[in-house]
Amino acid sequence: MNEARPPIAVEINLTAAIVALRGDAPLILVARAATGAAAAALPSGPFDPVNHRTFEIGLRGWVAEQTGAPVGYVEQLYTFGDRGRHSRADSRDPHVVSVGYLALTRLSGAGRVIAPGAGFAEWYRFFPWEDWRQGRPALLDSVIMPGLRALVARGEGTGLKRGLTRVERVRALFGDEGERFDEENVLDRYELLYEAGLIEESVRDGRDPAPGFSENPRLGESMQADHRRILATAMGRLRAKLKYRPVIFELMPESFTLTELQTTVEAISGRHLHKQNFRRLVEASAVVEATGQMSHATGGRPAALFRFRREVLQERPAPGLRVGIRG
Repeated sequence: MNEARPPIAVEINLTAAIVALRGDAPLILVARAATGAAAAALPSGPFDPVNHRTFEIGLRGWVAEQTGAPVGYVEQLYTFGDRGRHSRADSRDPHVVSVGYLALTRLSGAGRVIAPGAGFAEWYRFFPWEDWRQGRPALLDSVIMPGLRALVARGEGTGLKRGLTRVERVRALFGDEGERFDEENVLDRYELLYEAGLIEESVRDGRDPAPGFSENPRLGESMQADHRRILATAMGRLRAKLKYRPVIFELMPESFTLTELQTTVEAISGRHLHKQNFRRLVEASAVVEATGQMSHATGGRPAALFRFRREVLQERPAPGLRVGIRG
């Protein structure tokens, strides 16, 4: 008779996807692990139930101490606790469960990043297939679609996901065969690429690489543990929230031009917006108002400056930017 194994301890970590903006580049705060691992990681620290009354208090406290970046808007994303996230599947070490958060900060007020190796990186380094501002990314047809078609050719595997066949998932998620590319489905696309063995984390976790790929496929920059999955969740959540909550203004300065606002929305959504339609919809939404001042930093004609109308939060429940996306 086998002796019962002692239970495995569980530790709670707080992992933050902290988003900022520089020009037309959406940024994510990343850090290198103290162990010297090459892959980037999201800021992550332990929850201390003695000193942290709530998860959010703990998150804000250690992020400020570790990075020097003040956090504005904060939202809990999901709890990530799959076996093998931080160790081998057969390990008896404490099992780490991460509570993931989406946080927004303004880079101009983010202060000096003080943690060794920490800094802001463009999030499209990790998800290059998500940036459609210049049209359909070339790597979709040169790399991703051949790999996904190889996955489809292998059959359905152990079962259907979300009730869709692999053919249907490829078509719906990557805009194949004329389907519209839905910018919100960042996590579903990442998980399909993981399933196909097209990204480094998949092979690192024991899956076979896609046919014709090396042992460590490089499709976007990898991250430690499942931090790229957490980042994908944050990207999808933020893209969705643009449409029904005014979170975009957490990334904007106090005053801005409509061109700067459009550039920010395009950067986060990864899609090009029709200029006149965007301006008409923003003005109709009444989420901004003119300041009466002009910006002379446009390189051309002076442009009117606007600010976010915070009163809109009391006027209606869902004051987002339901802007039209083109191409």
